[in-house]
Amino acid sequence: MSRRQHEQLPGVLAIDAGNSKTDVALVTADGRVLGTARGGGFQPQLDGYEQTVAALAPLVEAAAAQAGLAPGATPLTSHVSACLANADLPVEEQRLHAALAAHGWGIRTTVANDTFGLLRAGTDGPRGVAVVCGAGINCVGLLPDGRTARWPALGTLTGDWGGGGGLASEAMWHATRAEDGRGGATLLSTMIGAHFGLAGATAVAESMHLGHLDRDRLHEVVRVLFAAAEAGDPIALQLIDRQADEITRLAVIALTRLGLLGEPTPVVLGGGVLAARRPLLIDNVTARLAAAAPLAEPRIVVAPPVLGAALLGLDHLGAGPDAQQRLRDAYADSHPVAA
Repeated sequence: MSRRQHEQLPGVLAIDAGNSKTDVALVTADGRVLGTARGGGFQPQLDGYEQTVAALAPLVEAAAAQAGLAPGATPLTSHVSACLANADLPVEEQRLHAALAAHGWGIRTTVANDTFGLLRAGTDGPRGVAVVCGAGINCVGLLPDGRTARWPALGTLTGDWGGGGGLASEAMWHATRAEDGRGGATLLSTMIGAHFGLAGATAVAESMHLGHLDRDRLHEVVRVLFAAAEAGDPIALQLIDRQADEITRLAVIALTRLGLLGEPTPVVLGGGVLAARRPLLIDNVTARLAAAAPLAEPRIVVAPPVLGAALLGLDHLGAGPDAQQRLRDAYADSHPVAA
């Protein structure tokens, strides 16, 4: 490739791959978005590293086609910036880096857990704490010198609680036990059944077990959980309160580990459960943060998470604030809002 051709490459191929969906974007070094694509979830721990990364190829090709690049051309860009769910351990980041680099989409490749993308989307630089509460839950903290605070985030095996999947499972647990007498009464029983057009939560569980109801729809129970809480159901309120406590615990521990508890620091909140900005959860989190970390500055990011991956890519290219602003302007609701 000639120097002129290299200079004409888009600056960043940004990849944000979450548990439930994947977004890619080709972005120039001055922050213009040339092409985007969206696909399904990213679970290399189940499907294998090479196979999961290979499944990104159609999305990359679709974004490249939008950008007017020749089919199959490599490299496509100067830098691949990938923020990936389930890249929780250093060895996982290394394996995913190798799998991505093998495709030759960029001259250089960086891989980080997707929570670092959320953090970058909600801040102007490498300093702060982010808590993602989407399909699962995770937290990272970062200092300008590169020091981090993070968790294995492997689910219940490593002490995690909540996220959309966890909340839905807990709601089903309480609802079905209420129906058979093992647990106390809760509105969740009838409301979950009604949401799916079935007799109750047990009927929903049986239908999912038999394959009559797609198990991927389990996340819809989270909406029912909040509706039951808004109606005053004590069990639903208890679950949301516990989620708020878990989010706050993660943030406060990360702030403490990095020595940031005593100074103003952004605490970025994102993921589907938090980005919905439901007052029952957000007000609870902000009140807990105000008590435990008075100088924390909670802010909610509702922009597509791929924005954070693209901003990290521009950082690697040394892009200035004008390019970053142009990129943010390309995404609706890209600016974090105070919680």
